[in-house]
Amino acid sequence: MNSDRAIVRSPLLAMWPLFLGVALMMLGNGLQATLLGVRSSLEDFDTAVIGAIQTAYYAGFLIGSRFTMRALSRVGHIRVFAALASMASTAALLHVVFINAPTWFAMRLVTGFCMAGLYVVAESWLNDQAPPDARGRTLSIYMVVTMGSLTGGQFLLNVADPISFELFIIASVLVSLSLVPMSLADSRAPAFAEAKPLPIRELWGVVPSGVVTMFLSGAAAATLFGIGPVYAARVGMSTRDISLFISASVIGATIFQLPIGALSDKLPRLSVIIAVAIGATAASVYGVTTNGGFPGLIAMFAIGATSFPIYSLAIAYTNDWVADDQRVGSSALLVMVNGIGAVSGPFVASLLMRTYSNSMYFWMLATLHGVMAAYLLYRVMVMDAKPIEEQSTYRALPARSSVGAAILGRRTVKPKKKSKPSESSR
Repeated sequence: MNSDRAIVRSPLLAMWPLFLGVALMMLGNGLQATLLGVRSSLEDFDTAVIGAIQTAYYAGFLIGSRFTMRALSRVGHIRVFAALASMASTAALLHVVFINAPTWFAMRLVTGFCMAGLYVVAESWLNDQAPPDARGRTLSIYMVVTMGSLTGGQFLLNVADPISFELFIIASVLVSLSLVPMSLADSRAPAFAEAKPLPIRELWGVVPSGVVTMFLSGAAAATLFGIGPVYAARVGMSTRDISLFISASVIGATIFQLPIGALSDKLPRLSVIIAVAIGATAASVYGVTTNGGFPGLIAMFAIGATSFPIYSLAIAYTNDWVADDQRVGSSALLVMVNGIGAVSGPFVASLLMRTYSNSMYFWMLATLHGVMAAYLLYRVMVMDAKPIEEQSTYRALPARSSVGAAILGRRTVKPKKKSKPSESSR
């Protein structure tokens, strides 16, 4: 009986090296993202320049996800992961060797490129290893590991003075250490099939709300993470307060992802997206009235709780409308659209902050979520809602992930013969 129990539990237990590798990778990436925002402010970089540096990460992320999909089919998961982790670790160190904006822009581009690839490798590997009856649990563990490690990375900011070199070394070491469990994993690397995105016109013709929501969600998430540390440093927060300020949004997202998702399975999903978008707008407007301290933490917690679930909700809503055999392609396109939005968000926010005031950070977040809510309200008025019994099952996803995570959350279903009606035709 014990042997039978071990056999049943072995698939999930066998994935611990993958989860540990992801945790170390996210600790280093979370630390570096916040550290760069703080350090660039301490170096007195222009706000727009900082925005460009942070934007470079998302541009690299957009490029890297496409490159890695091709590389995996040629050289395999372990080699790709090793190469990208080594490059990301080196880029972290070069930030402190050459302290100037052009170098930091280039290194941030490289980091985004590498991190996108590391996500693709880890998520596709987990997707292959997860047993069919435990895919939901695997995705839940993955979300907890990524969000928890991202939060932990914020608190590592307090280990040393951001003006020194130690924190850059710690970020580099953590990314390098992620190689160890991944390389020693006793599970065989899976074969990889590239997910081809649907043409944008085809998906827009079926469910335009999903496309718009993902674009605005990407811009909002990138602004929240990329410019949040800059805002916090500009208003005079201490290193401890900055780490709390950023981590509050991640904690809010972690707590409310699943409850909001469960609610969207019981109510019209588009209505839930509108509600959380309005909530994020209200929380952002409240953030304008704060200047750090406990009120600022409340604002960030509320924004994270309402903004980050939109990523998963948009994928689930799109799945409500596309045919079953189109879900992988639609998810691949949505991840790409989200990345395009992420490229635009931080730079626009930084320009507004430089031109007007630091409060434009929260006004930018309020505008993105407000436009999202307004557009979706318009869609509600011109179309019928999808019957709740026909909605797909919600799966919580990290706010920054590859198509592998979306595939991991899918249930095994048989393709339907009849195509679903398009949202735009209602």
